[in-house]
Amino acid sequence: MRENLHRFFRAARGAGVRLSPAESIDAMRAVSKVGFTDRAILRDTFLLTLAKTQDEKKALGDCFDLFFDQPEPESPPDGGKAGEHDRSGSNSASDSPGDGGGSDAQAEGLGQLAQMLLAQDRNAISAAIANAASAATLSDIRYFTQRGIFSGRILDQMGIQRLRDDLDNLAATNPALAERLTNALDGLRGTVRDTVSQALMLYGREEAENLRNEILRNAPLSRIEPRQVEQMRHLIRQIARRLRERYSKPRKRQRRGHLDVRRTLRRNAAWGGVPFLTAWKRRHRDKPKIVALCDVSGSVARVSDFFLLLIHSLHEVVDDVRSFAFSGQLIEVSDILESKSPERAMAEIMSKVGFGSSDYGSSLADFEAEWMSTITPQTTVIVLGDARSNNLDPRADILRRIAERSKRLVWLNPEGRMAWGWGDSEMPRYSTFCTVVRQCATAKQLERAVSDIVASYQ
Repeated sequence: MRENLHRFFRAARGAGVRLSPAESIDAMRAVSKVGFTDRAILRDTFLLTLAKTQDEKKALGDCFDLFFDQPEPESPPDGGKAGEHDRSGSNSASDSPGDGGGSDAQAEGLGQLAQMLLAQDRNAISAAIANAASAATLSDIRYFTQRGIFSGRILDQMGIQRLRDDLDNLAATNPALAERLTNALDGLRGTVRDTVSQALMLYGREEAENLRNEILRNAPLSRIEPRQVEQMRHLIRQIARRLRERYSKPRKRQRRGHLDVRRTLRRNAAWGGVPFLTAWKRRHRDKPKIVALCDVSGSVARVSDFFLLLIHSLHEVVDDVRSFAFSGQLIEVSDILESKSPERAMAEIMSKVGFGSSDYGSSLADFEAEWMSTITPQTTVIVLGDARSNNLDPRADILRRIAERSKRLVWLNPEGRMAWGWGDSEMPRYSTFCTVVRQCATAKQLERAVSDIVASYQ
């Protein structure tokens, strides 16, 4: 039973429930107290010990129902008459023409799987499938292309080869019994397929999710289809959580710094230089502060959507984050993003400044006039945009003043580098004043860029 619990924990992780080894141990201790007899109590025990949010409770409940709901063996096409001889003491198949009255003796000479199928003992068949699935390591299934492989392994473990030999022998001596056995075998194959499909839903979900996320991570954000928007938002939240976990816990060595040899020797002069007391060099670390300017004109609106979502998911790492959106004019959107859901926030932002013709010069002028004081020597300024100003004055002089006041100026451009400087692109002029200039067209590039920015404060 412990092995079954381990498989259930693996399936729960694949369903999106975050489980630590300590939490798994606590759940196993709780299960040892309540037992497995009452399925409802067992389900509630897992929900109380493992789930931490409402979403995790729903995912864990669905996973529990799927894990402990084994597929029922299919009934034979003749409505279950195959097992009547066990209840009435006579074999109905022996009354049929061509049986020759010797089907009982022939059935006794068949293999274990053939006898089980002819008897239609559902409990025995279910137990045999479960044992064969365990022997075939069905919990290792990860991809839908493996369904046929694992189905074949389970049938091999149950003795399908002996069953084929029995069918060949019966085809010549007792065709009616061979037909019954063939129908029962078809039902067994269907049950095994259902078992494998259920296992794929349990154990393959995490791998499928990872594969889908990897494809999304490398897909251009501007080309995300409407049906993939919610998946991408979920992926961005995962990226933000990883960044929080990576940078919100300062390392001991980073806190302590490096050994200061000179101060250590002076401090221990009274003991002849024996270093009873140590002194450490402490490096001053700036408090993270980010100002983000996002172009939300029609050409880059989708990219800005995900970028703003990522930035404002990092408040546990960066306390001071202020976000601005612009196309023809610039407004602050920090309060909108913090107080509303992503969908409603972006709808409001777009209704105010989105989908217009981008005017970088006018937007930079708006920022300089009202919010230039927000920039300090500890501020990292991030500009997300394609730098296409529709042949209007780009006001690169304002960007230069922003760069001079800030700690660093990072420009993330969703366009390919080959397009920079062509047409109305002002990227070559703006890049002169930037500390870092990067192409940022995918979620993977976006994660790497934001990670480097946050890491610079560690």
